[in-house]
Amino acid sequence: MASIDPRTGTSDQVAKQLETLINQGASEGWSYVRLESVTTYVHAENGCFNNRPGYTTARQMVVFSRP
Repeated sequence: MASIDPRTGTSDQVAKQLETLINQGASEGWSYVRLESVTTYVHAENGCFNNRPGYTTARQMVVFSRP
């Protein structure tokens, strides 16, 4: 899984992690297809002690296929 420190990380570090992931998949016989983004709205929670507003979250996924 790729990760970055939002305070000190750079886009170059993210690109390197993605490159490593793609190369690892290729060495295992997989072909890189694309990046997918899945965006989800998480509904608000109302409770006696825990009120949370709704929010949107996004996840990035790397898609591979077998040739």
